Amino acid sequence: MIRCYMGVDVGSVSTNIVLINEEGDLLKKIYLRTRGQPIATIQDGFKELSDVLANEVEILGVGTTGSGRHLAGVIVGADVVKNEITAHAVAASYAEPNVQTVIEIGGQDSKIIILRNGIAVDFAMNTVCAAGTGSFLDQQAARLGIPIEEFGNLALKATAPVRIAGRCTVFAESDMVHKQQMGHRPEDIVAGLAQALVRNYLNNVGKGKEILPTVVFQGGVAANQGIKVAFEEALGFPVIVPRNFAVMGAIGAALLAKEEVKKDGRKTKFKGLEVANFEYRASSFECDGCSNCCEIIEIMKDDVVVARWGGRCPKWEMKAS
Repeated sequence: MIRCYMGVDVGSVSTNIVLINEEGDLLKKIYLRTRGQPIATIQDGFKELSDVLANEVEILGVGTTGSGRHLAGVIVGADVVKNEITAHAVAASYAEPNVQTVIEIGGQDSKIIILRNGIAVDFAMNTVCAAGTGSFLDQQAARLGIPIEEFGNLALKATAPVRIAGRCTVFAESDMVHKQQMGHRPEDIVAGLAQALVRNYLNNVGKGKEILPTVVFQGGVAANQGIKVAFEEALGFPVIVPRNFAVMGAIGAALLAKEEVKKDGRKTKFKGLEVANFEYRASSFECDGCSNCCEIIEIMKDDVVVARWGGRCPKWEMKAS
């Protein structure tokens, strides 16, 4: 029986589930599209784990993170629920102990985390504009007829990257179309897009931040070698892409769970992989108790309310069961 810890990172585009051993090594990772159905996606992931692992592992603790961390925490029985900044900072520090800057670009948002002496001292996020995120790159790759897996390597073949307006997805796309019509080579257009997206990131998310090496680049977009090289050219020093760059949030959540359960030696709250077979339902309602009109999220299991959150006051608070 392998003793391990689980991390669950539920985002708007993807859901990542990982298992790490007591030494912090990655044992298993599962990537799933969230498809707007986080509960069903988590259950699909647990079914996959059950099919593959059967009775081979003992899960000692579970952590959740991502935009759906609270919901995931209720569903799986999390020992710790942490925001993405904390989870990514913890995972980056574990992978590269000397890290001072974390660049994270996911499916629909991007963030920067500044660390000093292993502690996150500053951060910024961009959740308003999709320019430079994975979903935008997927869209442009499809439009150009280039498999997204080849997008980054194609950029490295450029000899004369064109300048693309990257501050907005609409402008970037129209500028790319214009450059195509002018006869520029696909590799030069793709490289120009990579440089534009890096400029956009540094001028917006990274604005006013002291970006120092060691820099760790994580999130799904870190698979794009063209973006990595563009960052290195713009910053003037190497950028490290960790081996498990795409699931660093989930790894951070698992490491935090390990720390949490070992802190007081208590037993995990994890409900088990059989969660895949439970019937959950999520709904919401607006509280009319005051002028705040809070939207209260309600989770039901077998028609019994098991959790509520979303209020600015404790009126509707209850512990997850």
